[in-house]
Amino acid sequence: MDTLHVQAIKAAPAPESESHSGETHSQDAPILSLVICTLDEYEAIGGVLRELGEHLQGISHEIIVVDDSADNRTADVVSAYAAEHPQVRLVRRYMASGLSSAAIKGWDAARGRFLAVMDGDGQHDPSLIRALLDKLSNPDIDVAVASRYLDDSRSGLHGLRHRLSRAGTWLTDVTLGVPLADPLSGCFAMTREWYAQVRRELSGLGFKILIDVVASGTRKPHTAQVPTLLRARAGGESKLDTRVVIDLIALLIEKRTRGRFTAYALMHGMTVLSALCAQWLSLGLLLRLSLPLWLALLLSVGFGLAGRFAMNVLMTPRSRRPRNAHDLHRQWMTFCMSRWTDVPLNACFALALCAAHCPWAIAVLAGVLLAECRYYLGVNAGASA
Repeated sequence: MDTLHVQAIKAAPAPESESHSGETHSQDAPILSLVICTLDEYEAIGGVLRELGEHLQGISHEIIVVDDSADNRTADVVSAYAAEHPQVRLVRRYMASGLSSAAIKGWDAARGRFLAVMDGDGQHDPSLIRALLDKLSNPDIDVAVASRYLDDSRSGLHGLRHRLSRAGTWLTDVTLGVPLADPLSGCFAMTREWYAQVRRELSGLGFKILIDVVASGTRKPHTAQVPTLLRARAGGESKLDTRVVIDLIALLIEKRTRGRFTAYALMHGMTVLSALCAQWLSLGLLLRLSLPLWLALLLSVGFGLAGRFAMNVLMTPRSRRPRNAHDLHRQWMTFCMSRWTDVPLNACFALALCAAHCPWAIAVLAGVLLAECRYYLGVNAGASA
């Protein structure tokens, strides 16, 4: 996935020194590196940066804005602010999405002793960052979290979003036993040592980066919490959709099984299962209509591809989903061009097995798996060429 790093202010490299842990750090490295992940939040990010400038006065810090927006409006606002505030840097990502991977990208580029993250839509109170740093002044604390539900059951959300947030919190607690009132919080800070410990195990999936951070270590982190309520969003829109829910469930399974079942493998398995179920169901119906087996198999492969495509759309971040009929048609045609060999390969193999008196349900399963192997062998061969 190609990324383009654009620094609004380019500074000369600072002299480096080696710490007792063997890591090299600039001698003038800031105390705090705060990452803000943005997606079409040009209306809010300017105000967020100004508030942070007020609340972080007296603290050596850098702010890294990682922007996934399709246009330049958010980046233009950040660049204009950074022109007068050299502690602000901009990282642009193209054809990439997801808060978790954006946060990791920012932390990897950070130089601070403490690493933090918050949203760029104005819902997080910038004064929380200083409170989180105060908690991390205790050398026994690894991660400090701005938690909803710490003092009461309110979150700052309303209606369905509040109920889904509570359900996600309960599910996370039951699955992982993370000692936090709000394991879905998007505003927290941690020590660089903790990040170094968990970095290799981070999946970078979805929008719930805190779960990834606290559940990827060889031990449970020592945590501290400060109470918070979300403010009204000043720009952008909610990221909550089917993809966020799927990401959360897959991530919880990966962390609960200690990586034996990775989130990406689970999500890929869901797309294969959707194709298989669609093909099974359609073939059964077509055979009931007395269509010849060869024709029914060919048509069922098409229905299976449609089922896979529908699941792909559900699992695509909202910003990259088709917005109209033209986009939907274009993405469908691109998908069919990449999977066209599924039709003859899947159908012919299944037909051959049926001719050998294999039950059609098993024949279809074998055909789907064969087509899947062919596709990924082709993808891997193309990537290595």
